[in-house]
Amino acid sequence: MRIKRENCTGLIIDIQEKLFPVIAEKETLLNRCKILLEGLNILGIPTVFTQQYTKGLGSTLFEITSLYPEFNYIEKSAFSCLDDPVYQSVLEVSGRNTIIIAGIESHVCVLQTAVDLQERGYFPVVISDCISSRHLNEKQIALNRFASEGIRVSTTESVLFELTRYSNVAEFKAISKIIK
Repeated sequence: MRIKRENCTGLIIDIQEKLFPVIAEKETLLNRCKILLEGLNILGIPTVFTQQYTKGLGSTLFEITSLYPEFNYIEKSAFSCLDDPVYQSVLEVSGRNTIIIAGIESHVCVLQTAVDLQERGYFPVVISDCISSRHLNEKQIALNRFASEGIRVSTTESVLFELTRYSNVAEFKAISKIIK
């Protein structure tokens, strides 16, 4: 299935201040997430952010919120974003069925959200260089589970060029610049 921008929405799960410091390969994760988000912005793809138990885990990292002048998030207590009625409503209203997913932790909130999205007829696309867990083996277990569930996995660069689709469109130069 081709990933098309008119059908996509982004979902950034729980990249929060108190959880982020203990995440494996966190600097790479943050750098790739920033590129992904800049690309989604260039392509005009709406993106939703979630925060799990903000009181305990803090806010979304400034490096991410600073990319969105009117940053908003959905507060959740469930691990799966689809168990949150606010996110369910936002997704339904968007009319989009392909969800590009980044966030933490791979084996908990990202996994449960992707599985639930697929089960309900959506097309989750997990961006492998934009997810992580406290332990790399947990990320690998999540990637294995995505494969066994038939959930699409991609990378930042691959998905952004797939969404751009052509080299002769205005967005191509901007996407190429942020990827390099």
